[in-house]
Amino acid sequence: MTTLDDLRADANSLAAHYTRFAVADRLLLSGHSHQAWPDVAEEGLCESFADAARDVDGKWERAFAKADQLRAGFRLLLGDPHGEYALGASTHDLVLRFLSAMELPRRPRLVTTDGEFHTLRRQLARLEEEGVEVVRVPLDPVTTLAERVAGEVDGTTAAVLVSAVLFETSRLVPGLAHLADVCRDRSIELVVDAYHALGVVPFPLHDLGLTNAWVLGGGYKYLQLGEGNCFLRLPAHAQELRPVITGWYAEFGALADERHPGQVPYAIGGDRFAGATYDPASHYRGVRVQRFFAEHGLTPEFLREVSQHQVGLLASVFDELALPADVVTRDRETPLGMLGGFLSLRCADAAGLQAALAAHGVRTDSRGQYLRFGPAPYLSDTQLETAMNTLGTVVRDGGTFS
Repeated sequence: MTTLDDLRADANSLAAHYTRFAVADRLLLSGHSHQAWPDVAEEGLCESFADAARDVDGKWERAFAKADQLRAGFRLLLGDPHGEYALGASTHDLVLRFLSAMELPRRPRLVTTDGEFHTLRRQLARLEEEGVEVVRVPLDPVTTLAERVAGEVDGTTAAVLVSAVLFETSRLVPGLAHLADVCRDRSIELVVDAYHALGVVPFPLHDLGLTNAWVLGGGYKYLQLGEGNCFLRLPAHAQELRPVITGWYAEFGALADERHPGQVPYAIGGDRFAGATYDPASHYRGVRVQRFFAEHGLTPEFLREVSQHQVGLLASVFDELALPADVVTRDRETPLGMLGGFLSLRCADAAGLQAALAAHGVRTDSRGQYLRFGPAPYLSDTQLETAMNTLGTVVRDGGTFS
């Protein structure tokens, strides 16, 4: 069983399973954007090719079985053994189907925050141009964010869309259970984007009071599943909804049902929000990586322990650098336990620092004014310290970034 000491060592025990991404030889601190895949991910891709080559169009029986296994992995991750899950190539695909099921002409109001990921930010802005009222609640102070969002819902609100972890700052959003209660009592749909939590922050949705919520997520980041492995967890009452944007796969479970002229049929369960023909290779890869996590004891609780150690180490080394606050600084008021899986640094020129670090062999990522150091369980403490000390070198050199 993998231990934290195994991962902290210079010869990180997990690194040997990521040779194709050469994680032991590179300073990959872009883990919040794209984590490396374990070598076994290639086995999944090869299996998908072999099934297609052997069975041609008959491959779909095996592909659908992989989709079911992937759903089972997501259920386990969220402590939701009986939940229904729609799968999609991206969260945007799934958000579109969700929004199309809302009665926006009757309840043309959506409540969100001003710090949501681009999937929601852009789509909601475009809907706003078409007359949908979009209320954006300011993020700060985050401690009261959920309460303030709840205060904005009214009888014209169709849905509330918020994050569990803020994608720019790494802050956990408290109070989501209260928000869920308010939405439930007023028959308003609540969508919680858990993408930036899964794999670094345990997310047992029933314990969190989110039984009646829709939960959006995917495996591109901390779960290491790669692209094409996103999901939308459906609350029980979703079976009453009829998304307007709907693919013919949403009809599979209803093909033998009695037809009602003038009414499009829908399958029950997660397939109610299904799309159409997709590339199943991502599911093969995802299922193999899920099995890898299970084999190495990479549970949500253990990964949280690893993440908290790594983010804490990065923060400690950064503080020791004592860099000019007008160039780069961090939030020191938020306790470590209220952060997700990356360290967010506020910078005068985040993109410039990111480019300068890349020139020194350190890969990070940035969004707006924030430079993000995203560790991963296959990195050693020495690698993390080296990466952060490189930031000190870059800043002190001065003029090496635009």
